[in-house]
Amino acid sequence: MILDRFLITDQAAVVTGAGRGIGAATAVALAQAGADVVISARTEEQLHKVAHEIEAAGRRALGVPADLSALDAAAGLAAAAKDAFGRLDIVVNNVGGTMPRGFMQTKPHHLENAFQFNVGIAHALTRAAVPHLLETGGSVVNISSVMGRVSGRGYLAYGTAKAALAHYTRLAALDLAPKVRINAIAVGSVATSALDIVMTDDGLRTQMEGNTPLGRIGDPDDIAAAVLYLASPAGAYITGKVLEVDGGIDAPNLDMGLPDL
Repeated sequence: MILDRFLITDQAAVVTGAGRGIGAATAVALAQAGADVVISARTEEQLHKVAHEIEAAGRRALGVPADLSALDAAAGLAAAAKDAFGRLDIVVNNVGGTMPRGFMQTKPHHLENAFQFNVGIAHALTRAAVPHLLETGGSVVNISSVMGRVSGRGYLAYGTAKAALAHYTRLAALDLAPKVRINAIAVGSVATSALDIVMTDDGLRTQMEGNTPLGRIGDPDDIAAAVLYLASPAGAYITGKVLEVDGGIDAPNLDMGLPDL
């Protein structure tokens, strides 16, 4: 049956930024599809909750509280999966983000930090994972952003870093083919903690929904489903691609209200 191609029974995955939002939804989705999951985030309490949901799906969870901006900690997640589960099949690089700033407020170190946080961590973990992924014919999914392909005021550091992650995905896919697949998702506006101010303000939420062709803000499960597609046998003929899961937007759907120069 075609649905069997979405199963990842007895595989092992690593998901970063898995304490809440997209990372948490993705970790649970992978477990529901059959995988054991290493989850990492800064906050241990959040990991306990996600681990409980993974175990409720009948799979094993290993929570690793860590600040992944320490690249050795990010790289160590690959070995943690191998030690805990005996294999590693899937890596989801979900850690990322940067505060919006105007052009003149974006200092060189803001750009450097954005690149490190959104690309450097992903590379550190992926590089450490590759020897294990080669054994299983595994898959990597990077969480990029719509802001990596559209223009909007205030997103200089964030958009540049996410564009770099998207092209990193294309380049790495050729380096790792044919044994390891690597793809990315360009995420639009999703109802996570990053959008708390929008979700609790009727005016802002209405503006964002009205500027989105599908008329709603995304749900973390929308992204989790796309991750499962790319990571599972259902996506076996896809590598080096950036899947746009953004409600159809071609421009920022919220005015950041940043001051002029």
